[in-house]
Amino acid sequence: MKQGFIKKIISNQYTLIDLDTKEEILASARGKLRYLRLDEKSSFNKQETMKTKKETKITTISPKVGDNVGYEADLDIYWISEIKPRKNDLVRPDVANVDQVLLVFSCIRPDFSFHLLDQFLIIMQQEALTPVLVVTKIDLVDEAMLNELKMALQYYVDMGIEVYYVNSKQRIGFDVLTHIFRDKITVLAGQTGVGKSTLLNALKPGLNLKTQEISEALGRGKHTTRHTELYGFNQGYIVDTPGFSKIDFKIFFQDDLKKYYPDFQNVSHLCKFGSNCLHLSEPGCEVKKRVEEKRIPASRYENYVQFAEEIKAQKAKY
Repeated sequence: MKQGFIKKIISNQYTLIDLDTKEEILASARGKLRYLRLDEKSSFNKQETMKTKKETKITTISPKVGDNVGYEADLDIYWISEIKPRKNDLVRPDVANVDQVLLVFSCIRPDFSFHLLDQFLIIMQQEALTPVLVVTKIDLVDEAMLNELKMALQYYVDMGIEVYYVNSKQRIGFDVLTHIFRDKITVLAGQTGVGKSTLLNALKPGLNLKTQEISEALGRGKHTTRHTELYGFNQGYIVDTPGFSKIDFKIFFQDDLKKYYPDFQNVSHLCKFGSNCLHLSEPGCEVKKRVEEKRIPASRYENYVQFAEEIKAQKAKY
């Protein structure tokens, strides 16, 4: 069996890169991939319910862009016969084995959303992914508005997140951006209309990906990316995926949410109830104290409270 990884998916056709020859192969998926028996240790076995222990189950596994696969030839047709274990597995965008995620946000049209940023960062923590924040459309706001956004984002910079400000049309900021792609599979993710395809076209001219500006009437964009594909760039790969305006993370218990807030975790030992503090209604909470002192942004804490309420309100699923 030969080894490759999936570069592109259009409908049920998979473009593979052979790991030895680097040749591109067009393949289909064998039917046996549809029903696989997964034990509790399988990387494909995701926790979907409130049960604390994963169970052996039979489920369908579909190949994704980024998957490492085994394939073979049968009568001049190439078939994917095996999907290798995944180190991570994103749903929206639908891609596996990612090294880092470029979270693309615009200054305006649509407005920068700290709520969406905090949602993304939870998923990055869950999947052990490195986030890199790219802020686009800096040419559409005045200096005062841009500086205000930079001040608000400084908290995230202090958390260790790299932040870049770019003007894709004039290639401003690109001189410090291109190095981050080397030897990595990188996903571009963000709301529709923030300029993911425009950014990708500016990074790699000649792709001519379709772009769609935000509708003035609706205040939102339309999906313009029709398939998922890896594009070779700077000795690595970039994934372009359809835009979306809503993302979901799977957390079943309020107590688990704080795990994905490293900045809260770092000071929880100072809370009256220590690691048992949920940072919600408890007295003597260091996190709430720091919010009052403006050492933690109010928006980040408000998002945390909202996420906690959503987790509490969800229906039990066993």
